[in-house]
Amino acid sequence: MADDAGVEEEIRAKIRAAVDKQDAVRRHLEETLAGLPVPPPEEAQGEEDPDFPTEARSTIECVLHDEVRPAIRKLNDLADYRPGVASGEGS
Repeated sequence: MADDAGVEEEIRAKIRAAVDKQDAVRRHLEETLAGLPVPPPEEAQGEEDPDFPTEARSTIECVLHDEVRPAIRKLNDLADYRPGVASGEGS
């Protein structure tokens, strides 16, 4: 069983390394987002063919919200997962 524990810790370390990489992607995208101009409200809503900065802002915001941040949370949770051990929430 000690061998299994070693394998688990190795996998957890790999998952944490992946989280670190995803977090670097998150920071990079957030920095990119911060450098994009904010479109005037009338341009941001309902424009059929938005300019590149508006489309980039919209896409990056969605990717961060829908994919990158949830992936980071889920992988962190997985790295910390211990069967039979309470997570501490609501205890």
